[in-house]
Amino acid sequence: MADTNRGVVYTGPGEVAVQDLPFPTLERHGGPMHHGVILKVIATAICGSDLHMVRGRTTAKPGLRLGHEMTGEVIECGADVEFIHEGDLVSVPFNVACGRCRNCKERNTHICETVNDEGGWGGAYGYVGMGTWPGGQAQYAVVPYADFNLLKLPADRDTVMAKMLDLAMLADIFPTGYHGAYTAGVTTGSTVYVAGPGPVGLACATACFLLGAAVVIVGGHRQERLAQARSFGCETIDLTQYDDLAEPIEQILGVPEVDAGVDCVGFEARGHGAKGVTTEQPAIVLNTLMKITRAPGRIGIPGYYSLGDPSAKDEAGRLGMLALHFGLGWNKAQSFYTGQCPVMRYNRELMMAILHDRTEIARNVNATVIPLDKAPEAYREFGGGAARKYVFDPHGLLGAG
Repeated sequence: MADTNRGVVYTGPGEVAVQDLPFPTLERHGGPMHHGVILKVIATAICGSDLHMVRGRTTAKPGLRLGHEMTGEVIECGADVEFIHEGDLVSVPFNVACGRCRNCKERNTHICETVNDEGGWGGAYGYVGMGTWPGGQAQYAVVPYADFNLLKLPADRDTVMAKMLDLAMLADIFPTGYHGAYTAGVTTGSTVYVAGPGPVGLACATACFLLGAAVVIVGGHRQERLAQARSFGCETIDLTQYDDLAEPIEQILGVPEVDAGVDCVGFEARGHGAKGVTTEQPAIVLNTLMKITRAPGRIGIPGYYSLGDPSAKDEAGRLGMLALHFGLGWNKAQSFYTGQCPVMRYNRELMMAILHDRTEIARNVNATVIPLDKAPEAYREFGGGAARKYVFDPHGLLGAG
């Protein structure tokens, strides 16, 4: 077994570094972690949620080991692990969950009651306020409660490796996008507006088609990302060209509203129109969705909203408070679905869709393989709006250039 490890560390606002790290052990707070495994990470990706921390828009402290999207090979099992074995290829849900508490038993693994030793709701690897679980943008990582958390990839190794870029999306982005679409009520024949053409928005659009949507409209202001959405059949709206989205939606659908809306942006949203996109407007996506979603439509909100934003322009924003036109949504009898995605509700079914060629999620989000040592460059490019989903290749098994 190897005894060295390297991974991506947040070093301060706007900066990450690849550093030498301790090799993981099956210990937690000074005691044994018999329910865990050590993972050789084959693929691990940058998430838009990572950018919130790296930009200094959360309370994350320098030194945080980043990364919550892991796929890899089990190389060591704790004494209490029964159903996962060394050599298994597995997907790791970004939710850390015990499998024993009331919420886990109700499939609400995103708000596990026991795993957050920082006092918040739910746990995640390498994420502020979600427990002190080391991040997975590394060569090796620990996964607790392995029998419960891990999704074993059932195909032979050659098949798994051939589809690894697609399967790597199961840890977060694909279930998160699907969660947004599913909770918004997307079904056969639906018309949908997806706010944000970043990787989660593109994953959500992919999920909308998988669920049977008739028309999927993606709105954003980065042209390369809008082109990526069009590449697999989405209609798009350039938000720099419109102050009122009802107008372009009516041009596309014949009516100024959609059946379902999904917020894949979150609190770092910008406005509409040529001038509006230069200013942050944290509530604009939710207010817009209330306006353009029909009564009594549903709004899925997988976009991230922070409890605290040190860089907000006002005191309300620093406390995570928004100026919502909630009366509009209330009067339209709309439903709102918030919170992190409970990955285990969806990942097995989405895995089967990938293994049986029913979706091309890696193509649709433009998954791009890079070496781990290029993490600073990848964070800069992704933060600048690159139309790519960067996937790190810690051991050179994916053919990173």
